[in-house]
Amino acid sequence: MANESLVSIRNVSKSYGKTVALKDVSLELKSGSIVGLLGPNGSGKTTLIKILCGLINNYTGEVLIDNHHPDDYTKALVSYLPDRDYLTPWLKGKDIIKTFKDFYADFDEKRMNELLARLNIDPNRAVKELSKGTLEKLQLCLVMSRRAKVYILDEPIGGVDPAARDLIINTIINNYEPESLVIIATHLISEVESILNSVIFLNNGEVVLFDEAESLRTRENKSIDELFREEFKC
Repeated sequence: MANESLVSIRNVSKSYGKTVALKDVSLELKSGSIVGLLGPNGSGKTTLIKILCGLINNYTGEVLIDNHHPDDYTKALVSYLPDRDYLTPWLKGKDIIKTFKDFYADFDEKRMNELLARLNIDPNRAVKELSKGTLEKLQLCLVMSRRAKVYILDEPIGGVDPAARDLIINTIINNYEPESLVIIATHLISEVESILNSVIFLNNGEVVLFDEAESLRTRENKSIDELFREEFKC
């Protein structure tokens, strides 16, 4: 059911040697919402994302996704878009689609084909033939074509030109499952804040703010982008 806690993060800490990446982080993230995970470089966003994706497991505290600790079950629930290119350069789009269809039981090929048509992406072209912006759109299409419970998007609009950003954002909001949770990590806050239900500010591995986006704007009489710039000003 929407608005139930889907991801529970309780007193999670993680260090790399003497470097603290996360410090006593606790969050309850609900289904049916889009959450902005915001913070400067080195704030702990990537570490938190990797923990949720089951890529890091040597941390203290507890993480539950759909009431399960990160494992093969939760990995099947999470659709993850990393902030780097990850597709094999010589494969064609149609080959990658087949791989996703074989690998993910929740992959919706019909949705994928509709997104390709809408974004004008030719599945017969090899990855290495695509521009950076088109490649990022292809990767987003693959992620959003899964009927996942949790979508984690790391800088989904970072590599596309401003004209394409609205198209990317519309692709996100129109294609995630309504009872799912979407977590968007981005530096381009002004571009996405209109779709965020809540925001998390991370700094030096700690949560310095976690609140509903509209409540924040009303209370502070400022945009999320303005609040972010104030919190993290040099």
